[in-house]
Amino acid sequence: MSICRPLRRWAWLITIWLLSMFAILHLYHTAQSPIILQTNTNGATAFTINVEKNYYTETPKTDKSKTDAESQMLSEIKEHLPSLPKSYLNKKGAALNLFYKNESCAKYPSLYDLEFNNIYWQSLYTTNGTFHLYNAYYDIRKMSRIGPAVRILGMINRIEPTIKTHCQFWFENHKEPVFIKVMEYKYIWYKKWGNYKQGIFQPYLIACQIPQRYHKLIPASVSLVEKVCDSPTNNLRVLYDKPVQKKGFAVCVKGLDFLYRDISIRLLEWIELLVLLGADKIFFYKLQVHPNITKVLNYYEERGKVDVTPLTLPGGQPNIPGFQHMYLVKKINHKRQNELIPYNDCLYRNLYKYEYIVLLDIDEVIMPLKVNSWNELMNNVLPKALAIKNETRASYNVRNVYFLDDLLHSHGWFKNIPRYLHMLQHVYRSQNFTKPNQYVKCFHNPERALILHNHFPLACLGSGCTSYGIETTDAQLQHYRADCVKTLKKTCTQFRQKSVLDTTIWKFKEKLIKHTTIAMK
Repeated sequence: MSICRPLRRWAWLITIWLLSMFAILHLYHTAQSPIILQTNTNGATAFTINVEKNYYTETPKTDKSKTDAESQMLSEIKEHLPSLPKSYLNKKGAALNLFYKNESCAKYPSLYDLEFNNIYWQSLYTTNGTFHLYNAYYDIRKMSRIGPAVRILGMINRIEPTIKTHCQFWFENHKEPVFIKVMEYKYIWYKKWGNYKQGIFQPYLIACQIPQRYHKLIPASVSLVEKVCDSPTNNLRVLYDKPVQKKGFAVCVKGLDFLYRDISIRLLEWIELLVLLGADKIFFYKLQVHPNITKVLNYYEERGKVDVTPLTLPGGQPNIPGFQHMYLVKKINHKRQNELIPYNDCLYRNLYKYEYIVLLDIDEVIMPLKVNSWNELMNNVLPKALAIKNETRASYNVRNVYFLDDLLHSHGWFKNIPRYLHMLQHVYRSQNFTKPNQYVKCFHNPERALILHNHFPLACLGSGCTSYGIETTDAQLQHYRADCVKTLKKTCTQFRQKSVLDTTIWKFKEKLIKHTTIAMK
């Protein structure tokens, strides 16, 4: 009993002390608060606010720069929508119908009348199918049998479209549009490859001849409509750029889809190697990429070595990052059909600028074996091709050989080469090439190619799609992969079983290491 009383006494004392400390702290924090309870003269509780000096007199910093919002908008449109006619790139032209046939026929659409789809596409909705149009091009190649024409690249959710449509040509300094019926829908696909179904958006090249009396004029833009006098919901600038002198080689790369894979160093090495080989410019199309890939692309774009065009999928196809990637993985034929848009856009944008157009993936390199550049290679190849048949070919194809990742691992790394330079490190390849005309890549002749597929032209001007096979002693398509393509899985074992050391790339070793090191700094 005598022990319990002191304990209770101490417990009470500690409790009282804790409550006192809590009260003191509460009063302290209340005093610091801008809101204090006070008793006014009437005995009621009132609220007052302690305000720091200058609290109401200081204005938060905001952007007060004066901006002409409409001018800024037009400037951004010019940058992001190169397919728009120049007439829209000023305030007056953007809002007004500049000219038309008459009050009820074929009014020139204002910028706000256009139907856009997924940013970069313009649309036409007909009674039998939907068109999503990407770009339009002026074609005056000598071998074209239809004469001066405008070709429109787009996708239509119909196979073998039967709907009759018309082009409305808009010429500068002309008050009225010029009408012409669409001549053809050129299918950029073979039905045996699959996806040959109504309702799926298919790639097409649409052709409209320019009437005889306008052969010496270049249309400023073109609209596609169902009926001649329809008010158009699309208006594409007709692209035409013919320099005084052609350059040698343009490389085209399909829509990059590397959102979660950082391949920036491999991309950097690949760009530097292609520049050493003689690529004048590399044209990239970009879907979704890792931030480090964007840095690499920006670096080379600033130096004039690459051109980067953002890209979306048309129609109801997904463009949300991540989801788009999974869609393209699961829907292989949809992916392949969508790839034909950037490939053919790249061809037609550069129709008159380059001697050769080369379609490559970023794990592929056309490697000359006896010389050091593509230009020297073609100087050797052309006489051989002409000796067989005296005609200019539509393409010159190079056979594929695999440099598989695991062919190196059994041999170890090369110590005098940075490990991160993938192609310089991987110099063991399969002894056997893939069969002739399978998985090849080409130097395409833009004077002859009408529509392109990844490996071959699908249609050509002149005497068909003639292609010369470059001998494997002159050049090879070096394909750097972890594994063979899916269609070669069964035969991939034999490619692995027989491998050989091939150090052809090492003739660029010093320059490639030096240039990549500079770029990475």
